Amino acid sequence: MNKKHRISPSRLILAAVTAFFYIPIVYTVIFSFNSSRSLTHFSGFSLRWYEKMLSSSTTMNAVWMTFLIAILATVISTVIGTITVIGLSKCGRVLRSAIGTVNDLPIMNPDIVTAIGLLMFFATIGVSKGFLTLLLAHIMFCIPYVMLSVTPKLRSLDPNLIDAAMDLGATPFQALTRVIVPQIRPGIVSGALIAFTMSFDDFVISYFTTGNGVNNISILVYTMSKRVNPSINALSTLVIVAITLVLGIVNLVPILHEKREKEGSEKGKSFAQSRKLMAAVAGVLVLAILGGTVGVSLSQQHKNAAAVEKYGSNVLKLYLPGEYLGENVIGDFEKQFGVRVIVENFDSNEMMYTKLAAGDRYDVLIPSDYMIERLIKEDRLQPLDKEVISNIDLLSEDCRGLDYDTDNTYSIPYFWGSVGIVYNKNNVSLDDLKSEGWNILADTKYAGHIYMYDSERDSFMTAFKALGYSMNTDSEAEIQAAYEWLCNVNSTMQPVYVTDEIIDNMINGIKDMGVVYSGDAAYILSENPDMGYFCPDQGTNIWSDAMVIPKDAPNPDLANEFINYVLTYDASLDNTETVGYTSSNAEVMADVSSGDGTYAGNEAYIPRSGFDKDEVFRDNEVLRKKLSELWIKVKAGSNG
Repeated sequence: MNKKHRISPSRLILAAVTAFFYIPIVYTVIFSFNSSRSLTHFSGFSLRWYEKMLSSSTTMNAVWMTFLIAILATVISTVIGTITVIGLSKCGRVLRSAIGTVNDLPIMNPDIVTAIGLLMFFATIGVSKGFLTLLLAHIMFCIPYVMLSVTPKLRSLDPNLIDAAMDLGATPFQALTRVIVPQIRPGIVSGALIAFTMSFDDFVISYFTTGNGVNNISILVYTMSKRVNPSINALSTLVIVAITLVLGIVNLVPILHEKREKEGSEKGKSFAQSRKLMAAVAGVLVLAILGGTVGVSLSQQHKNAAAVEKYGSNVLKLYLPGEYLGENVIGDFEKQFGVRVIVENFDSNEMMYTKLAAGDRYDVLIPSDYMIERLIKEDRLQPLDKEVISNIDLLSEDCRGLDYDTDNTYSIPYFWGSVGIVYNKNNVSLDDLKSEGWNILADTKYAGHIYMYDSERDSFMTAFKALGYSMNTDSEAEIQAAYEWLCNVNSTMQPVYVTDEIIDNMINGIKDMGVVYSGDAAYILSENPDMGYFCPDQGTNIWSDAMVIPKDAPNPDLANEFINYVLTYDASLDNTETVGYTSSNAEVMADVSSGDGTYAGNEAYIPRSGFDKDEVFRDNEVLRKKLSELWIKVKAGSNG
């Protein structure tokens, strides 16, 4: 081969690394214009996800809050960090060394350690988590980066500069602002840029130190990613465009500056004036962001005086699993009632319970059946106002009078469904499914081709049913047998443990089988006709998630209004079509599953009912503790 055309290994590596970093970005941008909800199949060009993102008050509040926190944290941490470094330069070596060590701790510590420390600190001093705690946390972890950036520049200066300036008649303040600060300005600017980047990008510390509906972009994206939501792509694309423009300007300004300097001092002065103008424009933009944020906040707090007069507050706090709402439910409710809805998401019922036990207050919760039973036992819920919730008559008969709340005193079902197996009809025999049931998950013929849901309750349910036991057993022997069954599956089948990522993975046919909730299965089947859904005759978990009002809810009157609103036809239709889970509204359930409905003919949409081996999880303290302990061992591959 001609040497001129030979590609060196280093260039190949560079190209591979570049592709590794930038192909996902290109992928994100392309799918932000996808007309369907799929994150893998491009169905056509559309701006619907940009419209949805821009019209979402939750998303826009998170964007405003991100910029507000980042700007305030940057300014405050830069001032504090710079002043601290200058002050330390005049202190003794021992004090400098001690403070330097303390300053390095937040940088060297894992974010999770810092986050938990701040969480405990705020809880100890009795400060409610929200805007103030989030801002203080960001200032705290930004200061070390500013000091780290400014310190080298200050050390490179002649230590006699201040004395020389004061000998020439400058006051201490003039010596600081006109001599020292200009000399260390590059360090200050780089520290500020690092602080802004760290604040804008932070998730872990923000997640543990915020509350009361105060979210930034990173927390929002995390909650949005729990289910398929292409608005993530639209939001990410706008962030990418903004960053690209800023980087372009930052890199272009020095080039233009150098060019102007070569052309002459007069033009250089003109450029200096242009730079001042750019700084002024930037300042105006910052003030506009701050002013807009404050304006939006004030307008939301005082959105409708009538709502405040009627309910005592125009704010409703909603706590529910991530991505569990229709596209327009919250916006339409806010418009109709003149209120603001703060939406927070939880990963699990146990996480929700922990926050309630820690004193966090919400107006409406949407937990699962067994957790509702526990909350009722512990007297943590208040009875619903049936005079306000007149739409209870719209409930499907399958959702009325469930065992954990037989007369719907405390709860109104939101979604319901089953747990089953999604399978590739081309690769998995239906006869095998019918003959083996849940035991097909231990059939080595399918080793390496299954997903197990990363949930202790649902995974142990498959084991209990495969062995012919009740999933509510408290027998030590039966629990041990189920544990050993799961350990066998873990060691012989090489399962991949997943949560919501199973949706796109099964749509793409990456595995042949997966344990999945029926709502996710309904969406998978609608996207890939090669997929089927099967509930074994050994029985399964027929679950329901329901709306409840905590006993200490700040606004119970508005909470009852919200529950009644969600039961309406339009809200229920929006919820079920967007999320895929079975509606509790009888008319909606019938319309969606028949005729030209979104899930007509979809075998996963309507759960089976009246099957004697199907069960609902009950609150069982013995089982709760044992499953949590044993599930860790199962995933670790331990059998002892």
